[in-house]
Amino acid sequence: MLDERSRTLLKTLVERYIADGQPVGSRALSKFSGLDLSAATVRNVMADLEDMGLIASPHTSAGRVPTPRGYRFFVDSLLIMQPLDSEKIHAIEGQLHPSQPQQLISSASHLLSGLTHFAGIVLTPRRKTPRIRQMEFVSLSDKRILLILVSTDGDVQNRILFTERPYSPSELVVATNYLNQYFSGHELEHIRSRVRDDLLKLRGDLHGLMEAALTAGDEAMNRADEHYIISGERNLLEVEELSSNMRRLRELFDLFEQRTALMQLLDISHRADGIQIFIGGESGLAPLDECSVVTAPYEVDGQIVGSVGVIGPTRMAYERVIPIVDITAKLLSSALTYRADS
Repeated sequence: MLDERSRTLLKTLVERYIADGQPVGSRALSKFSGLDLSAATVRNVMADLEDMGLIASPHTSAGRVPTPRGYRFFVDSLLIMQPLDSEKIHAIEGQLHPSQPQQLISSASHLLSGLTHFAGIVLTPRRKTPRIRQMEFVSLSDKRILLILVSTDGDVQNRILFTERPYSPSELVVATNYLNQYFSGHELEHIRSRVRDDLLKLRGDLHGLMEAALTAGDEAMNRADEHYIISGERNLLEVEELSSNMRRLRELFDLFEQRTALMQLLDISHRADGIQIFIGGESGLAPLDECSVVTAPYEVDGQIVGSVGVIGPTRMAYERVIPIVDITAKLLSSALTYRADS
């Protein structure tokens, strides 16, 4: 627990560092904190804050900078939000009325990027659980089989199966015919449970093939069903704390390309209640160790279907970014719900 003096000095230090990007010294803290304290007293408090891991001293400066732990305490306990004015809210709302849902998602991503000057990201709405119209097995080699899945909405996914034993062309025909005859139009989960019960009725030992096909099919359909749109990644090239480390910057852009890990983080936000803030290593993703991610879920007819967010440096104006993410999620929810009901 911090006393009021320590809280005020920490808040002042974080705000000055966010504003200027320069380590904050005791003289600046005395000036901007509004406290009538001697420089020696300020230095003692700073030493205590450093011992707690809330601030750190760069080697090249006598000033201090916030640590991720310091930012976390600031965001959770000291932050004073700056609500968006009605003019800006109406401007955001006015850009979230395109005729196509996909344009709404893209518009939200561009809006977040433009308003914050960081990277804006939107996890797209999940569709209803896909149903399978057709499955087919094609032999590629002795233990490599191409699985072709066609959903009822026309989406086609291909996956290569690596099997423990070779399957003859006649076995592949039996498996294909069986699945298409009995399970066309059903969800994969229904197919999975029924196949387990019916495997004994099949000619030959097709258990391994069926299990591999259903596992791969589940992954393929879920992966095809969910993705995100990101805008303004190039804004991060202008952030000094990030651009000064090219290796970390490359890792960050690789993360954007690979998508899987970042989608897992967004999915956590998707399932959460309200604004989520991941500061530095809290995301669990090494390329984001010097970044913060601010996210909020959005809804259609009261059902959470995705999340919006901003990726930027830990030195971001949280009091400004958080309301932008929050209102964008709310306005996107309204726009998508309006489309769904119209």
